[in-house]
Amino acid sequence: MSTKGEQYRNPTEVQMSQLVLPCHTNHRGELSIGQLLKWIDTTACLSGKQSCAMDLAIHYVGQVVNIKAKVNRAFNSSMEVGIQVSYEDLCSGKQWNVCKAYATFVAQGKATGKMKLKPLTPQTEEEKMEYSIAAERRRMRLAHTDTLKDLLTHSTMPTERENGDCNNVVPAEKTRVESVELVLPPHANHQGNTFGGQIMAWMENVATIAASRLCHAHPTLKTIEMFHFRGPSQVGDRLLLKAIVNNSFKNSMEVGVCVEAYRQEMEVSRRHINSAFMTFVVLDQEGQPSAIPMVKPEVGDGERRYREASARKKIRLDRKYIISCEQTKVPLSVPWDQSNKVYLSYNNVSALKTLVAKTNWVLAAEIDKVRMYTLEEDKYLSFRIEMTLCIDATQAFFLLSDLRQRHEWDRHYASAELVQQVDEDDTIYHVVSQTVSQENKPQDFVILASRRKPCDEGDPYVVAFRSVMLPTCPPNPEYTRQETMCSGFCIWQETAELTKVSYYNQAAPGYLAYVTTNIAGLSSDFYVTFKACERFLQKNKDEITVGLQNL
Repeated sequence: MSTKGEQYRNPTEVQMSQLVLPCHTNHRGELSIGQLLKWIDTTACLSGKQSCAMDLAIHYVGQVVNIKAKVNRAFNSSMEVGIQVSYEDLCSGKQWNVCKAYATFVAQGKATGKMKLKPLTPQTEEEKMEYSIAAERRRMRLAHTDTLKDLLTHSTMPTERENGDCNNVVPAEKTRVESVELVLPPHANHQGNTFGGQIMAWMENVATIAASRLCHAHPTLKTIEMFHFRGPSQVGDRLLLKAIVNNSFKNSMEVGVCVEAYRQEMEVSRRHINSAFMTFVVLDQEGQPSAIPMVKPEVGDGERRYREASARKKIRLDRKYIISCEQTKVPLSVPWDQSNKVYLSYNNVSALKTLVAKTNWVLAAEIDKVRMYTLEEDKYLSFRIEMTLCIDATQAFFLLSDLRQRHEWDRHYASAELVQQVDEDDTIYHVVSQTVSQENKPQDFVILASRRKPCDEGDPYVVAFRSVMLPTCPPNPEYTRQETMCSGFCIWQETAELTKVSYYNQAAPGYLAYVTTNIAGLSSDFYVTFKACERFLQKNKDEITVGLQNL
């Protein structure tokens, strides 16, 4: 902690500033992406097995690249490092944020293998938010392979590009690139392991050549799907870098790159140490994406890579649509399907965790130890209802996460029907409210409920709710379809007997004026509702204990 009068600074935070010189640029005078990756890697390492994903932007000679990295969270043996890249124009003094990335490092000892890391204690609102959501990003990363498999299994991926020029088809084999690099001492750290940034730069180089062979132009690297570092390489290793265009789309193409390491030229056994997928575009003179020739995949593995590239593009677009923009800009009822279920669940839980991490809550009312807090931000108003109960946190978690029982204590609920059990943690319900709309019809909702158990000691149980659209549950003329942006419960086990239950709700725009004039009535309504919730939990806790024991 900082002493009085000193500005707090995260002890893991590292900053680097680099002036872009001609030696750092490509033929267009733009900062080489390979050079940027080296700087990013160095900064992240100063703040193992590493993986990262990022969207990239262009820098020019004379500008300054500012890179900031800090550890967001330490898990058992891995840690997430958040990296923010901005550039600065020295003449105007303006600064722009251009990309954000997350790198995962694994701590390893020489003799014992993986090491157990000390937990971090976040201090600021931003640190608490990143700390909490890091667990969700980790969950999403671990589910990426299964998401890809599910999409390939359950969805029909297009075999031909719509409106493609069938006369302009390039065999994928013609884009193949292989290059060998010898790892020398300047390429490695003090332990003799190759710098990850150096490997990433070599990978970007061969990927650019492969992309150029398809489009016969100078491509621009737009997105890196993921660098996956499977193992280390050392000084003296030969690195065989392979790249090929997996698939091309209307204005972009995906290039797959893998790296194999070996010690001797005649060595048969090679170690697959790195892989990545990079998306390139070709920009015209106005800076707009140009059309890309179609690619014909090789039979066998080439066809598999072709289909997987289409699936990755679908996942990438889903991710951008759902989680890459600001929370307030995300459409409320995003269509749910098998391919985007992981990202909708992530968005659901991370939105609630972001709300929980806010520090400027104001106590609006307290009645019989039930406290109501409010939070005003822009045109949004959020509520937090807090009470401490004599119940086990696990019992409260299971009882409050099942919306089918909510009508027993929440008088605003008429009924809740389970529509789809997505998986162990996510469920979709059709909820009918007691509230009547201006059309004199009951309001109804289609709600995704996402549950999370604590990741580490001190983490809460989380139950998050948000609206989704489901083809099997279209709007019914008997009801007025409504939407909920962000709500849910966080449940903390405070002592062996006591549990703190907090309910959060982010109201829709336009609700602020109403609440300002009706705060007394609203607090009374919340008090009655959550006193009923307390009685419901006390009544059913023994029954849920028996169920948990049987489970």
